[in-house]
Formats: sequence, structure tokens, C-alpha cells
Amino acid sequence: MIVFPIAKINLGLSITSKRSDGYHNIETIFYPVMLCDALELVVSEKQTGKDHLITTGFGMGGDPEENLVLKTTRKLRDRHFFPYLNIHLHKAIPVGAGLGGGSSDAACLMRAINKCFGLKLSKEELKNISLEIGSDCPFFLTGHPSFATGRGEIMQPLKPVLSGYYLVLLNPGVEINTREAYQNCLPHTPSSTPEQLVSKPINEWKDLIINDFEEYAFRKYPVIGEIKDAIYTSGALFSLMSGSGSSVYGIFRKKPKLPVALKSYIIFEGFI
Repeated sequence: MIVFPIAKINLGLSITSKRSDGYHNIETIFYPVMLCDALELVVSEKQTGKDHLITTGFGMGGDPEENLVLKTTRKLRDRHFFPYLNIHLHKAIPVGAGLGGGSSDAACLMRAINKCFGLKLSKEELKNISLEIGSDCPFFLTGHPSFATGRGEIMQPLKPVLSGYYLVLLNPGVEINTREAYQNCLPHTPSSTPEQLVSKPINEWKDLIINDFEEYAFRKYPVIGEIKDAIYTSGALFSLMSGSGSSVYGIFRKKPKLPVALKSYIIFEGFI
């Protein structure tokens, strides 16, 4: 079986408070983007008592045993029996880029295993397991535009406010540690939620919708802020860093003519 985990961008992101469990409460909009990884699952002919993972593509190094795909498989095995698997993960979504690639891989894997092997896990059970993996992981179980609060797991569906616009998604090739990013941001209560702000005309978003992680990210990696400035110079209606970074996106009415300096950072573009 082959499945294609999608990416997401954040339309605004406010860190509203630090929680007693060590996490943070946020307000954001998760919006799906058709930049996809590829995940292939095959039942192992030799049931050796272990799942095997091969990774290719963007930023694939390190110990496969620490990959969220294998961690997710182990969590499911703690609850249910199913055959051991050979898994191939090809990454098109950069790692540490604020696009939710690892969480999307995990959520897509859970849905695939649940369907293929008849585990009969309910939506609520899948959500609870996914939340053990990552705060944005529950979003990828459905992938619909959503206003998210709590850790990101409390979601209300939204209309596809970007339908018909042209998206350019860029990544400067630097990774930002999410925990470190949270440690360098001060929680606050915004006067308006992203859900309220996206109801306004998109040409007003620039002065209204913010990402609390940008200040820290731009300070640590000035190239991220430079990319955002160049996107606006190229005629974007709206631009923002996604998640805790480092990817930046621009929303245009039509396909833009981007300067050569920006083109090397593009990882996805197209009408939404």
C-alpha cells in the first residue's frame, strides 16, 4: 500500500499560555498543502519480530529507530497485533521546516494500518494515539482546514479561505528546534483569533495576522526574514513563516515572477 502524507501551513500562530504539563496552548489555523511525502507499506515475508524502515529524500539521516514512523508503529503494536512491515518513506517535505511532515507521516501511517489490518480503531482512539506523537498530528488524520486551540488538538473546521489563490512555499534549508523556539517566545493573549482575522479580506492580513515564532526565527536565521521581505516585494498579498519555521509561504492572486534569488528556495508552488 502506498499513501501520500500532506504538508500544512499555519495561517497565524499565537502562543497563549504555558500549560502545567509542559506544553503550550496555541491559537492557529492549520491549512493543508499538497506537498506530499510518499509512504509505502509492505508485509514482511520474513516475520522476524521487527519492522524495517528505509528513508530517502529530504534530510534523511540519523537513526531510523528514532523516526516517528517506527515510533508510531510501536505505539500501535502496544495495543493491537498486525504483521511486521517493511516501510519505505520518501521525504519531499523538509524536516524541521514548520510544515508538519513528521506528524503527517505518523497520522497517515496510522490510518493505513488501521484500514489494512482491520484494527477498528475509532476516530477518537486514533486522535488520542496521534496526540502522543505530536501536537499537530491529530490535524493530519483529516487534513481539513481547521482553527486549532489547546495544544493544537481542539479543532473546528473552516471554509477553504485560500481556494483559488496561488501559493509559493519556500524553505531556506535551516532547521529550527521546536522546543527551543517555544522557550524563546513569551505567551500572551491576542485581541483577535486567527479564525476571526481570516474572515477579513486577504489584502488586510499583512497588518493583522502574525506568527509569534517569527521574531525568534528571524533573529537566529536572518535569511528567513529576508525571504519574507522578498516575497512581499514580489507582489504577495500575504506572507508568513509556517509553524516554528523555517519555511515561509506567499499567497498571490496569480503565478508571480519571482527573482532568481528566491527560486532556489522553492519547494512547492501552485494554485490551492
